[in-house]
Amino acid sequence: MNWLRCRWPPLLALVAATTMLIASIAWYAGATIRSPVVGMVAPAVRGDAPVRDMAAAARAAARFGDRWRLTVGEVMQFDNGFYAELVDRGGNRATEILIDPATGAVEIEWGPAMMWNTAYGMHPAVTGRQPPISPDEARRVADAWLDVNRRGEHAEEPEPFPGYYTLHTMRGDRIVGMLSVHATTGAVWYHTWHGHFIALQEAGPPG
Repeated sequence: MNWLRCRWPPLLALVAATTMLIASIAWYAGATIRSPVVGMVAPAVRGDAPVRDMAAAARAAARFGDRWRLTVGEVMQFDNGFYAELVDRGGNRATEILIDPATGAVEIEWGPAMMWNTAYGMHPAVTGRQPPISPDEARRVADAWLDVNRRGEHAEEPEPFPGYYTLHTMRGDRIVGMLSVHATTGAVWYHTWHGHFIALQEAGPPG
């Protein structure tokens, strides 16, 4: 009996910790993110076939965007997968997504789109903070960061999303990557997960 009394509290703690871990894994696997703007839930879309070209990536992105009544903007192909922008009915960039080429699954891009996006990410906008950084300032911040961390690259025109900017990074006149700049703090987040750039399909006019 004494043996059980001594070991019961640690056992309860272990069970509770295990339960919390399983719950967090289940939440992440579901990839459910609530949008405070449109008040809807957009879970990741499971794929049913490989995505091998830009047209198939755009179709997969469109199926995901339909849940928020968003349309597909720019689509990019990297050697690690496909990336796409989603835009609202006014043509404003809303969020960024990733398409798995092996399965066709679509999810909100991790990093800035998940953590910094104040409309379609995990954290809503906070009022009463310092004035937002302008596009020109964001580009200067990006170039300064690149000069120290990725010498030889420079930033292209900032693309605004709710709460942050995303910029293509260039070596000469060729895209080599992308980074994001927080629109309030100026923090920089380089998108290390894409791999090497392959192709880009520009957005058409808003439909």
